[in-house]
Amino acid sequence: MPIRIPFLALLIAAAAPLPALAGPMEAVVARAVAAPGRPADMVALDAGRQPAKVLDFLGLKPGERVLDFAAGGGYYTEILARSVGPKGMVIGFEHPSFVEEEKARKGWEALLARQKNARLMSVPIGQFAAAPNSFDFVLFHLVYHDLYWESEKYKYPRIDPARVLSMLFSVVKPGGIVGVVDHVGPAGDTREVVEKFHRIDPETIKADFAKAGFVLDGESDLLRNPGDAHDKLVFDPAIRGKTDRVILRFRKPG
Repeated sequence: MPIRIPFLALLIAAAAPLPALAGPMEAVVARAVAAPGRPADMVALDAGRQPAKVLDFLGLKPGERVLDFAAGGGYYTEILARSVGPKGMVIGFEHPSFVEEEKARKGWEALLARQKNARLMSVPIGQFAAAPNSFDFVLFHLVYHDLYWESEKYKYPRIDPARVLSMLFSVVKPGGIVGVVDHVGPAGDTREVVEKFHRIDPETIKADFAKAGFVLDGESDLLRNPGDAHDKLVFDPAIRGKTDRVILRFRKPG
């Protein structure tokens, strides 16, 4: 059976360069990443993703309520939950078809057993909704482009990105952060680029968030790779795990 968590109950209760020196959260996240208990296949991704530096740049803080949007297998959900600590909470949100398969379901069950301040929300991705001002911090890790994707095979419907960002603007607290890490793609018709490469032009992301009311608060080149020509599917063995990735920090005014 798919994991279902009553979501309303969970909700009660000018670009800057990456700093040369470690910020205050980098050590906190690094300890969370290094602590035992995470699955080996997740740990293997750390070197290429550099989560401590990414979350430090994005401005995560202890005690925050966090939304891991389209969380996949929960790679960042667990790191975020460990990093915000027991006074914080992390919701891993994912489309049902990606968490109902047995391996994914068992992985999430184990994660939620390890991290008592983590929860899973599983509803169709275009139907995401939450109470206003619910979250201090939201993360899109390698998934924002999927708002322009659709797949009958994976039971993933066509989505209106503007509708999702409008809802997101409502659920983020004034002053809250939305971090986006994504595979850089060429300019062009966004849906065609996403379908072909699973990449997105960073200017599209920036324009979408600006239209929704967010302010671009920072951009990092930490995960940029000038050797990636943006002409391969991100799952191509020649580039997988080494794609050119943009990191953008958006803030809700207030």
